[in-house]
Amino acid sequence: MTILTIQGLNALSYGMLLFLLSVGMTLTFGLLRIVNLTHGTYYLVGGYVGLAVLGLTRSFLAGLLAAGLAMGALGLCTERWLFRRYAGNEPAQVLLSLGLLFLFGDLALGVWGGSPRTIPAPEGLQGAVEIGGQFFPAYRLALVAIGLVVALLLWLLLERTKLGVMVRAAVDDADLAQAMRVNVPLVMTGVFTFGALLAGVAGVLGGPLIGMYPGGDFDVLLLATVIVILGGMGSLRGAFVGALLIGLIDTLGRSSFPEFSLFAIFAPMALILVIRPTGLFGRRT
Repeated sequence: MTILTIQGLNALSYGMLLFLLSVGMTLTFGLLRIVNLTHGTYYLVGGYVGLAVLGLTRSFLAGLLAAGLAMGALGLCTERWLFRRYAGNEPAQVLLSLGLLFLFGDLALGVWGGSPRTIPAPEGLQGAVEIGGQFFPAYRLALVAIGLVVALLLWLLLERTKLGVMVRAAVDDADLAQAMRVNVPLVMTGVFTFGALLAGVAGVLGGPLIGMYPGGDFDVLLLATVIVILGGMGSLRGAFVGALLIGLIDTLGRSSFPEFSLFAIFAPMALILVIRPTGLFGRRT
């Protein structure tokens, strides 16, 4: 029973990390209708930026803040100067975001090299906690707590604040929202920037677990896309449940049948799309 508990905690902590890296993508896809495949770049470069700042300041929190702000600024620039030019043109958005993904991936390779990098966990979370005679990393438990807190705060922001009402109004009927004096372009830019910021923060939080390496942006993008499709585009609840499902399936798959781990991830997505094409919690149009 203890081994199952440890495996469950591993799956839960990994699922929370997947939620943090995918929630920004589901907001961008589902709310803004922007096909932004650059999301993996925000994660990878954010992790590298956090590692660089951590090396200078010896502060994990400083690296976390720097990565979030840097990727938020990058998201702001790409949305205002690039994606806004192709609003409603999904093929152009796909090509643009793929080009940016390759561009920033090569820049990261040139700056930080091709060797895999990891971020050390904060000093207070480098130990382990004993659970039923087994030891479990304290950082993973902290990651579970962080994911739950972020999920709760995002739900309160979108469902219980005036800002959340403005975002939903701008998504449902932009013209009507504009007539009600909602600055729709500013709201859209804010959501896009916030999604990039969350991806940068996830890059640092994921540094002690999966690290950064060339091609990591594609791996992260693949997982985030599966979660978004599985949970339903634009659904915060869908991203949360989808991330937990993928975290559980991936953890059990790698330990039980590693040669079929990718199949175990994509099979549930295909099944859900057959039964419910909009995803688990996606809205039917």
